[in-house]
Amino acid sequence: MRRTDKKIDNNVRKALTLACESALERVEGFKWLTHTAKYDCFPGSLLVVCVFDTQASLTQACEEGQDVYMRKLIQGCLLKIGVKFKHVQKQVKFDTEEACEREHDANWSARIAQDSLRLH
Repeated sequence: MRRTDKKIDNNVRKALTLACESALERVEGFKWLTHTAKYDCFPGSLLVVCVFDTQASLTQACEEGQDVYMRKLIQGCLLKIGVKFKHVQKQVKFDTEEACEREHDANWSARIAQDSLRLH
């Protein structure tokens, strides 16, 4: 990773940490988030995955509009550092610990790698 890429990644990480902390306080069932990016085609390659504990929690959150809230929250935090999504609906995804455990034996690296392939 180039030095400038590390700086961008650091800033993205800080912005997403703020978004995560806010979501943890407000969104029932939300547990954590992570991101991945290929900096040679950034920000189009940026993928943020918001993780809920169960499918039931995620479904309820979506029914209450919390998915919209979280996308706006993440977008707002990233805009403060000059990062704008090209396709927020495709670049902010929702998943569950329950599904990862069932489908990927709790291997988040493999699961996220699979999702990031769909962006390119």
